[in-house]
This record gives sequence, structure tokens and C-alpha cells, in this order.
Amino acid sequence: MKSSRKKQRLVGLGFDGSDGHKRITQAERFTIAGGSAETHEALTATAIKTEEDLRRKGRSLETADPEEVAELIHKHCR
Repeated sequence: MKSSRKKQRLVGLGFDGSDGHKRITQAERFTIAGGSAETHEALTATAIKTEEDLRRKGRSLETADPEEVAELIHKHCR
């Protein structure tokens, strides 16, 4: 029997890329697209750290409260 819950993903979009490179990073729970090399790297690090924090707390994107996910993202964007 398949679960009726849909898998959640984080999606990060960078709009400051001007060097002609097409950057896409995909993982099980997130996709990062676009941006300069620096922005793309920062977005990827934010997604990874957010997932790690959730995992340490015993939660996932599906089980965490959206506000908690937003707070973690904000924390790691600094």
C-alpha cells in the first residue's frame, strides 16, 4: 500500500548568475538551480544544514512544522 503523503522538497533559486553557467544541484530532499557560483554554494549549504538539523531532531521535511523549517533556513542563511 502506498503512502498518501507526498514527499517534501526544498527548492532554492539563484537569480544573480551572469557568467553563463547553468548550475543545478539535486539531492533526495532539495534542488538548487541558478545563481552565481557563490550564491549556488550558499543555497546548497543552507539546504544541507537545514536537513541535518531536522535529522538531529528526529524529524524530516514531512514531519516538521513549516515554521520550524523556515526558521532553520533563516538561521543558516546568515
